[in-house]
Amino acid sequence: MEKMKLDRLSELTAISRSRELTDAEQAERKLLRDEYRQGVVANLTAQLDNTVILRADGTRIMVKDLKHSGEGS
Repeated sequence: MEKMKLDRLSELTAISRSRELTDAEQAERKLLRDEYRQGVVANLTAQLDNTVILRADGTRIMVKDLKHSGEGS
């Protein structure tokens, strides 16, 4: 998420602590929050996809391979 958008989200949150947001501000904050959440999920997914599990027998398994095989469920 761009710094400008993150700053705006922080600004709207600060405003909401002192007064009620207008409908337009609430809608804007919702859009910015959704975009922020999508970014967090994408980053976490990328991290997990590049994580390796080392089993006791020495075998290495990529988390993304577990996700595709259904073994991790």
